Amino acid sequence: MSREAADPPLDLIDIGANLAHDSFDADLDAVLGRARDAGVAQIVVTGSSLDSSARAIELANRHRGQLFATAGLHPHHASEWNEALAARIRELAMAPEVVALGECGLDYNRNYSPHADQRRAFAAQLRMAIELRKPLFLHQRDAHDDFLAILREHRPQLGAVVVHCFTDTRDALADYLALDCHIGITGWICDERRGRHLLDAVADIGDQRLLLETDAPYLLPRTAPKAVVGANRRNEPALLPWVLRAVATARGQHAAELARLTSNNARRFFALPLPR
Repeated sequence: MSREAADPPLDLIDIGANLAHDSFDADLDAVLGRARDAGVAQIVVTGSSLDSSARAIELANRHRGQLFATAGLHPHHASEWNEALAARIRELAMAPEVVALGECGLDYNRNYSPHADQRRAFAAQLRMAIELRKPLFLHQRDAHDDFLAILREHRPQLGAVVVHCFTDTRDALADYLALDCHIGITGWICDERRGRHLLDAVADIGDQRLLLETDAPYLLPRTAPKAVVGANRRNEPALLPWVLRAVATARGQHAAELARLTSNNARRFFALPLPR
């Protein structure tokens, strides 16, 4: 897989990559090498279940300084929430490698878990974040009204919050910004079919609230050339520069300056050290 040279060198942070996904099992070291070559200095590995959270912590422990972890329960798995699982998630979230609680939230698109179970698990994880004083890594799809109501109820006690992989409307974005949330933008903005609305909306995000992510292996940037992507069509952190360029163009900013700005935001949000 070839990479286009970046000039000047980038210093990017991918705030959400599912590197615990089994599609990375065979070549993770190569994936991390390509990320470094592309200017992606640090990556937050998303935990979305008990197993993937534990795996994210394991990876962060193995690749100290480059990888960090989140720990939480995705709404797809919300029906699994009980006292024993909550205790285990809490234990994982207290690990030093864990920089945020989540991925948690609501997803009424797939409805793998009943809505009531999703709301219950979401509220419980917000309370856990308050107790542990952890930043929150949130997911919302087709559930804005319920998501906003639950988040608004707990927001005064919460610390930093990012609505990750934002793909919703400009009005939804305004609601989250009004609650002082950070916003994570993915390769969805590179999709001329589904993400065109983000080209206008992304300009509404204040400089200090913008974060970038791949959500790898999902949401492959459609602007990345086939020669760069490779035959397997898998997204990976090395493709974050294509997200950066799309966002920079939409906002009328230089890519290198936007890389610096969003990386500074990520380091503040997650309390990340400078890369070695």
